[in-house]
Amino acid sequence: MGLIVQKFGGTSVGDIERIKNVAGRVIDEKKQGNDVVVVVSAMGKTTDGLVDLAYQASAKPSKREMDMILTTGEQITISLLTMALQEMGYDAVSMTGWQAGIETEGIHGNARITNINTERINHNLSENRIVVAAGFQGLADNGEITTLGRGGSDTTAVALAAALKAERCDIYTDVDGVYTSDPRYVKSARKLASVAYDEMLELANLGAGVLHPRAVEFAKNYGVPLVVRSSMEKLEGTIIEEEVSMETGLIVRGVAFEEEIIRMTVLGLQNEITSLSSIFTTLAQNHINVDIIIQSKTETDSINLSFSIKRNDLEEAIEVLQSNREELGFSSIEHESGLAKVSIVGSGMISNPGVAAQMFEVLAKNEIPIKMVSTSEIKVSAVVDETHMLKAAEVLHTEFNLDKTEKPQKVSAK
Repeated sequence: MGLIVQKFGGTSVGDIERIKNVAGRVIDEKKQGNDVVVVVSAMGKTTDGLVDLAYQASAKPSKREMDMILTTGEQITISLLTMALQEMGYDAVSMTGWQAGIETEGIHGNARITNINTERINHNLSENRIVVAAGFQGLADNGEITTLGRGGSDTTAVALAAALKAERCDIYTDVDGVYTSDPRYVKSARKLASVAYDEMLELANLGAGVLHPRAVEFAKNYGVPLVVRSSMEKLEGTIIEEEVSMETGLIVRGVAFEEEIIRMTVLGLQNEITSLSSIFTTLAQNHINVDIIIQSKTETDSINLSFSIKRNDLEEAIEVLQSNREELGFSSIEHESGLAKVSIVGSGMISNPGVAAQMFEVLAKNEIPIKMVSTSEIKVSAVVDETHMLKAAEVLHTEFNLDKTEKPQKVSAK
């Protein structure tokens, strides 16, 4: 007998029939003799509907009030799922994020979990109850309700699994595991039996929507085994853990892609040793994530600084930089939209030089211009026009033989 944390996303609880199906999956785990904590998202498109309502009420709703309205979505789901479990004869109790002891920093819209007080959950588990907790939400020290950002229910589930010392955390979703690429767009994508934490973290950060990056980070830091599996079918999923049984010859393990990327350029920045740190410290203090960075020196000895951000951060990034223009010492800002990021990921890249060159070569052969590049030990990312995103993903998936388990990948000697 152990403790299992299960997480069900919005599609899995999209209507009453699906909520009843989830209740059945929860009961199946309970029948195995395990204690069960369930974390759920808002039903279907509920969150999108709440966002639409907010913007009907206000052209620029405050982040605090957005958190107030968005947290109601998960509260509906936890109540309905608990009712379904009770109707099926099982003792269950629903808890909001704050009732479940989720403590966060005081940032609205994208807070991080700082602590979990497990006393209330453990008490209910000791009474043999199934605990149904709302994902995506918590309570700051100042008593304010906060949200963890889109996809934050994954983070809630893994954080609870770590705090409760769960045997594992099962992430139920509308796909049956982690694939070599998004199977909705890359038809030859196939399911992986296992993925290392570091690989999954890169894939999640680079646009693979199956898991939230913070959830993978929590799992890695606290050694929580994750299993991604289908909420609709009883199939084997994908295990995310520290050590994996590497499939023969898999140098690249996945291709990820993400649209709505912006290239922002700060022009005429003073050529001083503190210029870069000042720009990125200012953006970081306003919780604006920057990815690929390129610096170039001009003929007048000033600096032009380009970096990529996500489109939903564009307005705030411009506002933050312009309001600090005099202090930061730049002349103007430009930005380019309509871009996407395509990436290859794999732990095998560490010991196989030439992977990046092979990636660039295949993109060039397919007449896909590269605008920006970023690399790490286990990934290579290229920014391209959005119109080329899916083609780039497909040709890279084929180039590195991700659709063929029996054929080892070969890296070009060029």
